[in-house]
Amino acid sequence: MNYQQQLNPWVIHKLLPNLSQLAVLRFRRRNDAEAYLRVLKQTQPHAKFAITFDVGQGEYAKAE
Repeated sequence: MNYQQQLNPWVIHKLLPNLSQLAVLRFRRRNDAEAYLRVLKQTQPHAKFAITFDVGQGEYAKAE
């Protein structure tokens, strides 16, 4: 995870039909992500989205 991603941990994902997901945009604050999610739902009412908090993989989370 690069520095810019660490600054913006809240991610909106578009949930795709094949059980995969596509990262749409990253935000610094959850309320900003929720506001953008409302706009996305208005413009794409049949699409499914999820907000996640990306903690990344720190040096302790790496498998050796």
